[in-house]
Amino acid sequence: MKMSATIIVSREMNLSKSFHSICRWTFHSGKGGFVPANMRPKWSAEKLDTVGVIKLIKEKIASRLPEHVALGFELHYNTEVDEKTAPAIAEALVDAGIFLAMITPGAHAHFGYGGIASLDDREQKAARELGQRTVDLAYGPLRKTWHPDEQHFPTLVLWNGSYGYDVASVGIRKMYQHLKANVADLCAYEARKGEKLFIGLEPKPNEGHPAMLLPTVASVILFWKKLEQEFHISLERKGVNKELGHSEMIGLDHVYDTVEEIDNNAVVHMHVNSQGYNDGVILGGPGKFDIDHGVRVNGMNIAIAGLVKQVGYQRWKGHDMQVRPYDNEEQGIDRVVRSILSWEACEQAASEFDEKALLDCLSRRETAKAEDMMRNAVMNAFKYFDTMYKP
Repeated sequence: MKMSATIIVSREMNLSKSFHSICRWTFHSGKGGFVPANMRPKWSAEKLDTVGVIKLIKEKIASRLPEHVALGFELHYNTEVDEKTAPAIAEALVDAGIFLAMITPGAHAHFGYGGIASLDDREQKAARELGQRTVDLAYGPLRKTWHPDEQHFPTLVLWNGSYGYDVASVGIRKMYQHLKANVADLCAYEARKGEKLFIGLEPKPNEGHPAMLLPTVASVILFWKKLEQEFHISLERKGVNKELGHSEMIGLDHVYDTVEEIDNNAVVHMHVNSQGYNDGVILGGPGKFDIDHGVRVNGMNIAIAGLVKQVGYQRWKGHDMQVRPYDNEEQGIDRVVRSILSWEACEQAASEFDEKALLDCLSRRETAKAEDMMRNAVMNAFKYFDTMYKP
């Protein structure tokens, strides 16, 4: 029997299992506004539901990945999954061999005035209930879709898209107090269900408000410390949903962000997308809107892959990405494949990197030689990508 190219690649590289999750929201017909809303008509809501996306991933994406890659799925409650659709979605995931990697309350789709941080008591209460129903769904009909190994149980991510404001006032402090109390309450609610989920807060500097609570990784780490001190919340399985692109958006160093997360034992989930500007090919970066490119092969991603490897991170790497506004369906699928393989290539380059030689160079102030080592790692990563990628 002839062995497939992807199987040969994974055996030659001797790679351990790698966990990547794909997001439901990547698959849409087009954003609209300044770009076409119907570029991918087969992905319209009327033609492609969440079960259809799972089947598409199994048929069109999984077959193009190396055998060592395990796939997960990411969902918003209640726009992409709810009590009515969850049983069918769970069956589709089990049938496809895809696991629930992340679920998040889609509060930003409902609450435009702060969500669980809102100064409107009615909105705050409704947003709090949305979070609890998300937990119920994860422990209920979606429980069968969890990976059997606890190390790979799903993450409940709280995204701060609704935790924002546009008026400078003393009310901001009150919003922050509401946020602390309600996140602590949700953590306690999840603990009563079993305390098996990982819980990650996802920082973002802007969108969907001019100013946001929890804008940076450091903000989230401090927030968790305050919850531990003030509400006695255990920080076991609590941390940051690291989104590389969000740090790039405001010119922060996402390599150092990773160091902070590691130092605080806060790496629970990763979104490894990019704003693009760090590879010198795709435009984007500080001061731009959230572009959500897939992973790019570059030195910073190799450094991050090396850092998380040092601490044994083997959880999900989520691809929170948007295909390009001008991509058709086939090209959109290809973008997702490229993103996963790009991170795999960076990981492989990081695993072969001579850290001792690098530190020796840096200790002797031979920074040009250190640059050469990183440049060679980037070139190797591109070669690994070319070996794995099959159109």
